[in-house]
Amino acid sequence: MTASKTTTRYKKPVSNKKPPVKRKPTAKKRSKQGSSLNWKIALTGLLLIVFSPFYYRYVVNGFVTAWHWMTNIGEDPNYHHYHDFNVYVSEKYSIHGIDVSYAQGKIDWPKVKAMDDDGLRITFVFIKATEGDALMDTYFRRNWREAAKVGLVCGAYHYFRPEINGRDQAKFFLKTVRPETSDLPLVVDVEELDGVSPDRMRQSLDDFFAYFRLKSNVRPIIYSGLSFYQDYLKGYYDNYTLWIAHYHKPETEINRAANWQFWQHSDKAKVNGINHAVDFDTFKGDSVAFNKLLIH
Repeated sequence: MTASKTTTRYKKPVSNKKPPVKRKPTAKKRSKQGSSLNWKIALTGLLLIVFSPFYYRYVVNGFVTAWHWMTNIGEDPNYHHYHDFNVYVSEKYSIHGIDVSYAQGKIDWPKVKAMDDDGLRITFVFIKATEGDALMDTYFRRNWREAAKVGLVCGAYHYFRPEINGRDQAKFFLKTVRPETSDLPLVVDVEELDGVSPDRMRQSLDDFFAYFRLKSNVRPIIYSGLSFYQDYLKGYYDNYTLWIAHYHKPETEINRAANWQFWQHSDKAKVNGINHAVDFDTFKGDSVAFNKLLIH
């Protein structure tokens, strides 16, 4: 019988050391990471604000307001100087407009409508249509069409020639202009004698109004310079709405002289979209009175 051999296996020695344990981040480290994230979010938000067009508009408006305030120091507190429009306007009036003719050339009406100077905007426009009994303003058709398209309230005016038959002038005016609902009443511009006597001028004007009454149920507006109105019209046509021209003078002077509803107070206004100086006008009443005056 043979003897059995005992095989001894090699055993790897067992270590008593435990594998290192991964530690969780301490509260201090987590706090630093959170602060870093918050800082990045804040920085991103700040950059979005700084580069936003709304931010720049806010800053620019702030500077413009401050500049206007500083430049108005020492001026009449009842009037505000609107530098962009180059006009002084009483703060108590809120409805403003312009009047135009061929003299202003080709007008960019969207720019006119969009112009805003410290809250002052153009609401209405009077447009020259005719003169005498045969002359139509070369830009009337375009101005009448394009101004209405941008939402301006429109009115047309006729330049009156006293030496020409008043009925013929009214007929020509009404044939040229077809006012619609929400337009301003038509206007007759009377500012010259043209070599005739005051009585002859008024007789021709009476004939003009007589034809208007026959063909229209809307009473026209009378436009005139203050001195001409006082000398030749005051006391004769007081029941007509008056649009008076009197430039760069105190309001108290015009108030004493005429019961006006529209005041053409400047002939040197600057308006975006118009490359020439333009007349600037103010309506005396509020929006309720203005809407009541419109054609219905």
